[in-house]
Amino acid sequence: MIDIINKKDITRIAEASGKIYLSADTIDKIKKKEIIKGDVETISRIAAINGVKKVPELIPLCHPIPILNISIEYDYNDKNYILVSCLVKSISRTGVEMEALTGVSIALLNIWDLVKMYEKNKEGQYPQTIIKDIKVIRKVKIIE
Repeated sequence: MIDIINKKDITRIAEASGKIYLSADTIDKIKKKEIIKGDVETISRIAAINGVKKVPELIPLCHPIPILNISIEYDYNDKNYILVSCLVKSISRTGVEMEALTGVSIALLNIWDLVKMYEKNKEGQYPQTIIKDIKVIRKVKIIE
């Protein structure tokens, strides 16, 4: 673990995003809240928030830091994927990029779990379902 004892607490913000590619029918079912397992956005949002809070448990060398805000957003502008964004804010001595990346990853994995019954082909495979483009969109340090 990196020694951050001499760093000052400052406002830190990070935003990450990623995409899940699904069939147009599945995306339509999500929008209409017709997924049998439940409301995809609500369930994956709660899972992402839980994931962000557990980063030090999941990534051993990450410092436990106070998480002051988590925001998960969904964008359906394209017919064959959902763009998920995770924004995390803290006042800490270290950044929140890993928390934002974890949040978006957990949201995407939960979406997959909730819709997998609609995505399987006859052989039980997922030919159209892909998670990709997970990345940090931005990180900010606000020094006052």
